[in-house]
Amino acid sequence: MHTTTRIAEVDRATELAGDAFAATVGASDDTRAGWLRAIADALDAHVDDLVALADGETALGAARLTGEVARTTGQLRLFAAVLADGGYLEAIIDHAAPGRPDLRRMLRPLGPVAVYAASNFPFAFSVAGGDTASALAVGCPVVVKAHPGHPETSRRTAALVTEALAAAGAPVGAFGLVEGFEAGLALIDHPAITAAAFTGSVAGGRALFDRAAARPAPIPFFGELGSINPVVVTEAADAVRGAELAAGLAASFQLGVGQFCTKPGLVFVPEGSVLEAALPAQVGRAPHRLLTEAIARGFRAGLEHLAGVPGAALVAGTVSEPAAGPEPLVYAVDLATFTDPAFTATLTTEVFGPVTLLVRYPDAATLVGALAALEGSLTATVHAEPDEDVTALSAVLADRVGRLLFGGWPTGVAVTWSQQHGGPWPATTSQHTSVGATAVRRFQRPIVYQDAPEAVLPAALREDNPLGIPRRVDGVQVR
Repeated sequence: MHTTTRIAEVDRATELAGDAFAATVGASDDTRAGWLRAIADALDAHVDDLVALADGETALGAARLTGEVARTTGQLRLFAAVLADGGYLEAIIDHAAPGRPDLRRMLRPLGPVAVYAASNFPFAFSVAGGDTASALAVGCPVVVKAHPGHPETSRRTAALVTEALAAAGAPVGAFGLVEGFEAGLALIDHPAITAAAFTGSVAGGRALFDRAAARPAPIPFFGELGSINPVVVTEAADAVRGAELAAGLAASFQLGVGQFCTKPGLVFVPEGSVLEAALPAQVGRAPHRLLTEAIARGFRAGLEHLAGVPGAALVAGTVSEPAAGPEPLVYAVDLATFTDPAFTATLTTEVFGPVTLLVRYPDAATLVGALAALEGSLTATVHAEPDEDVTALSAVLADRVGRLLFGGWPTGVAVTWSQQHGGPWPATTSQHTSVGATAVRRFQRPIVYQDAPEAVLPAALREDNPLGIPRRVDGVQVR
């Protein structure tokens, strides 16, 4: 059952978050780490119930969803480790010198954060996902706008988060949940909200991005939007292992019914490639329904646009949509069509679902020029042989993505200290990551204390370093 939160309730949730910030901003790293671990423990303790609810609403399958709960609790515990390290504060001290005051700089939390949950990850990018975890980690209360694609899962997760935070001593208002389109708009408009994080479509994200900027007091908006994730297969790689690459591509673009933001949606292959010849045998797994009717409509519209491009050929799959859902599909065009200004926009627009587009290129030099016309993506992948010089390919792709793979496929996103899950527009609205340890940086701002009395300095900037954190002191990194 879909529920819409009344505007008065949105106001109440955000006002409580504002009140809670007075406590969360001053809570110690150990205290906030305890909050995160408490949430993780609660989710792990109820994994079977959560998976059953989510599978009923999304049909993603118990195995996939069980793994996603584990990823979600792993993220929460990673951010607890980030707090223990202390480097996330970026503490810097420059002692007074002739003609210069004493300056001490660190990062502090922004304030209450609005999180807009995604449809395709009912746990890892939803109520207790990475955005919520990273905001809570640095002391920002969170109000989540639930996704209508899995409402019962969202409510149950929110109840567990609320209970866990209360038991761990977090202040009332540190976490809240709202539902409904109008509630989502009221949330981003509320003056207590200091930043917003979103994962979803370009259209939806851009509308919220613009709204965040149009507020009387504009706020940062961290949106993960559309991404086509180009893949380049060199002539040598195709000749040596084209059939193997076909199997890898098929597994990647069909994973999760193609409903991954890192799905390889655009694949550059040599004309007459082994990969293209081998791909049809790897495509056409049993149809599966898409997550929401809105996604299904977008998928159908995207296919119509692709099929309407002159010369676009369907090389794998059958265009049909049985009750069980659409079949996976592969289209192909030549490079001349792809670079034609009349068709480039259509051919480089993400189609969310089980489809990918092959672009047949005649030679490496022409390929590099075509890649220069691409917009931003989360990822790009190069499949080449060890003795090939891919410097030019790497340079043009590195300008356009946040993660550049050499071999492998982009649909797996490891949750680590070094991960970057973000890229130039339209992949994201900022250059910060939404996955990995440095995701906390989105919800912090710098502050400098000049000639401050010791008594008013945060612990991170006091002379004796009571937290024992890494700091840069007079230009030297000190642990």
